[in-house]
Amino acid sequence: MEEKYETLKIQHESPNSGVFNLIINRPSVSNALGLNFFSEFPKVLNALDQNPIVAVIVLSGSGNHFCGGIDLKSLAAIADDNSGDQGRTRERLRRKIKLMQDAITAIERCRKPVIAAIHGACLGLGINIVTACDIRYCTKDAFFSVKEVDLAITADLGTLQRLPGIVGFGKAMELSLTGRRFSGDEAKELGLVSRVFGSREELKEGVRTIAEGIGGKPPLAVVGTKAVLIRSRDVNVEQGLDYVATWNSSMLLSEDLTEAISAQKQKRKPTFAKL
Repeated sequence: MEEKYETLKIQHESPNSGVFNLIINRPSVSNALGLNFFSEFPKVLNALDQNPIVAVIVLSGSGNHFCGGIDLKSLAAIADDNSGDQGRTRERLRRKIKLMQDAITAIERCRKPVIAAIHGACLGLGINIVTACDIRYCTKDAFFSVKEVDLAITADLGTLQRLPGIVGFGKAMELSLTGRRFSGDEAKELGLVSRVFGSREELKEGVRTIAEGIGGKPPLAVVGTKAVLIRSRDVNVEQGLDYVATWNSSMLLSEDLTEAISAQKQKRKPTFAKL
């Protein structure tokens, strides 16, 4: 956890807390992200996931914005990498895109819940990131745009696959084709975020309280709920039910269950072992 990163930093809420803050940390460029982000991000998420102290991850941005999109210098470098055989150039580009996609999907692979706390700009790549998060909140002054179409790109890191399931197909189509800017309040109306906070400080405090609440729940049930919901999103109801039956047949009979029932009966706060 002590390792330094170029695009990210980790902060622990307090020694007794299971909430960790993962902060996009390029404020001088509005948290626009270069290619190094795509190698650092999954590495950091995996480290947090494997740390038994971590219960919930809150993803936010330093400075004035959550994420200003992809760094245009990195985009230009990708565009300029076209020397030699065209078949090999295109195969190399496909591998690069798949690697970048995998970095964003690392949010879903992470067993621990990842909550996006969004302020300021959330553009392009930022939308790819937050749509992969488990819960999203924003400030009233946050603004969003599926910006890729204006950069002559078909969004390819997850927005076009995940956004329709969050806001509906028609709304996702409209936002993605127009690339228009929309507000935090509209994001709430669309269902992209669960709640809008009046200020960044209120966002930080509100999300911390929510994260602490989730972090205090039975760990096996929390990671199971995330895993089953993500799995059920991509299969039919019968397959989803079969998956959760298999999951609970292996996870349900645990010390967490015994402690949760005991605490309910004794009207006390439960204490669970770390995961």
